[in-house]
Amino acid sequence: MTFSTEAVVVTGIGATTPLGGTAESSWNRLLAGDSGITRITADWAQDLPVQIAGMATVEPTELLDRVQARRWDRSQQLAVVAAREAWTDSNAEGSVDTERLAVAFASGIGGIQTLLASYDTLNERGPSRISPLAVTMLMPNGPAAAVGLDIGARAGVHTPVSACASGSEAISLGLDLIRLGRADVVLCGGTEAGIHPLTIAGFAAMRALSTRNDEPEAASRPYDKGRDGFVMGEGAGALVLERRSHAIARGATIYAEVAGAGITSDAFHVAAPDPEGRGASRAISIALSEADAAAADVVHINAHATSTPVGDIAESTAIHDALGAHAADVAVSATKAATGHLLGAAGAIEAVFSVLAIKNAIAPPTRNLDSQDDEINLDVVRVQGRSIDPKGVVLSTSFGFGGHNVALAFRGDRG
Repeated sequence: MTFSTEAVVVTGIGATTPLGGTAESSWNRLLAGDSGITRITADWAQDLPVQIAGMATVEPTELLDRVQARRWDRSQQLAVVAAREAWTDSNAEGSVDTERLAVAFASGIGGIQTLLASYDTLNERGPSRISPLAVTMLMPNGPAAAVGLDIGARAGVHTPVSACASGSEAISLGLDLIRLGRADVVLCGGTEAGIHPLTIAGFAAMRALSTRNDEPEAASRPYDKGRDGFVMGEGAGALVLERRSHAIARGATIYAEVAGAGITSDAFHVAAPDPEGRGASRAISIALSEADAAAADVVHINAHATSTPVGDIAESTAIHDALGAHAADVAVSATKAATGHLLGAAGAIEAVFSVLAIKNAIAPPTRNLDSQDDEINLDVVRVQGRSIDPKGVVLSTSFGFGGHNVALAFRGDRG
């Protein structure tokens, strides 16, 4: 097995998010400065300390066959919706050898809706009432399996699980599979459907969530002095990756090149980031090294920026450590201000936004940044998008509980 240095490119994108039911609609609302965060009106939320979230704008069951939808957990439903959009966008159907087609689709939590509902059924109605589909709906690899079955992938179906870095790690894995010659095409991404009383109560108990229940649209405030935690979101993002020569041979449209990826771990704390940002900084440096790029080549960063007091500062420190003096000149966007934090899907959604930033030569704006934290010396894009050089490098960063750090480097196709 040999390692290929041929460029790996993005030929299809898809997304379903709190902003829109497609990649394009989500991007357009992001550029417009809209918010996808709303109050949860369901009865189950009324006694919770946090009653806001970024829920999918379009119900996945509206887009899926009724019988299929009943066999999938919500996380699987969202994954298939985003994956189908990306697959259709790539125009790869019928032009790819399925034995050279792989899937790398992640989730931070998996089928938790099915798991908890099944446990309730067990307690209330007994074991005979548990669905025979419960296991395949709750297993963490369920979304990847559903996507793989949907497109007929036979070169491997993979599920990285690294908390909030899962979606980005899936894209990194897709890159590696192609470079190692194990696949010609990989449909990769991340999904999450964890808006549930247990998860909200659990994150609230950690004091990780914003409690601005009366101001949902203003609750996610990356880099702002008034930030008080993240807002949970749900959805999925997907990208089709392939070798550049393979894409050209079948006449595919190329969005961008996946130029590099860096993965590190902090070995610091199970939930808190290293305050010096050393692991995150190394991930960025590794991604740039793989991309054969220098710090000065970076024109835009779609930052992890969850809106937590400690995390935002640690990431700013990491960016400065990795990029040096150039860090203060890079256009930084914190798109979780609009979407909320989609946990295992976050990196995939933000990779889609990074690719669209290159395609449209614009860095999207960051909502709710009224007074930037004095400890964060970054050039954050506010109010409206900002033009960027599409030939430059765009970074997307993701970090997760457990000390996971992933940085992805994209740039315009150089062919």
